[in-house]
Amino acid sequence: MSCLLVDVGGTRTRFALFTDGWLGPIESLRTGAYASLHDAAHHFLNGQAERTVVDRAVIAAAGPVSGGRCKLTNAPWTLDAESLRQTLRLQSVDLVNDLEALALAVPHLGAEDVIAVGEGGSVMSDAVAVIAPGTGLGVACYLPGTSPRVVASEAGHATLAANDAADAAILKMLRGRFGHVSAERVLSGAGLANLQAALAMRDGHEPGSPSPEEIVRGALYDTVPRYAAALELFCGFLGSYAGDLALAFAARGGVLIGGGIAPHILPALRDSSFRSRFAAKGRFAGYLGQIPTAVIVRPEPTFLGLAALAARRG
Repeated sequence: MSCLLVDVGGTRTRFALFTDGWLGPIESLRTGAYASLHDAAHHFLNGQAERTVVDRAVIAAAGPVSGGRCKLTNAPWTLDAESLRQTLRLQSVDLVNDLEALALAVPHLGAEDVIAVGEGGSVMSDAVAVIAPGTGLGVACYLPGTSPRVVASEAGHATLAANDAADAAILKMLRGRFGHVSAERVLSGAGLANLQAALAMRDGHEPGSPSPEEIVRGALYDTVPRYAAALELFCGFLGSYAGDLALAFAARGGVLIGGGIAPHILPALRDSSFRSRFAAKGRFAGYLGQIPTAVIVRPEPTFLGLAALAARRG
């Protein structure tokens, strides 16, 4: 018997089979290409060998999960565990927040799976905060111990704070556009585009509509100065926000940055104000200076957590 593992994101939905402790190949499908998760799952399962028998599923979803249901934050799908169980003819379906699954991967990450940004040494017995800027912004906390557990959250939608007058000016412009400026409005792919647009308007230019990928390329290859400035702003805001979460969770075990953006901007992140702003918390600068920060570079790390969850509930 196999367990279907699914990581449902706003842009991509990924599938794999977990059989006898082994994780099979991961297949990525575009979320927007399917009317529902039911359709995407059928597409994946129909491509498997006829002898494969799937009897249960563990699904991570990019949105708040309550009562076995989840409305994706950045895509039109609504997931219902019981409906999926019946439609896919499974014995059970477990539905969790995607950052809960990613945080469950923390104890399974090896030294080669993360790259440090700045100094600090982890306290292995303490909490680890996990942040994932991508299509959206996810946040969770891994709590080690004899019975490890994860605290999922929707902290990505909390109001983003300014570190100085320059930050405040950018956030004021974004409030004029969006009303409420959450962390996700800045620390996501769309957030990177929002920062670029704010800088363009501040300087009296047309913002255009570059994609996050175009902004990153223009910044890393030094071809568009405004894109480089937007990426530096992104890194600075990310550092401040990561420091806030380290304080909120007392995450002396470290802060790990997952998601699709950070691995691609790692050189810029390491050269940016990220780490200095992470620790710039007044009287607690020394406390934060001892906490390590690192980027998860392992491909599809959420599946480590999904596999651990499947093994635990199998």
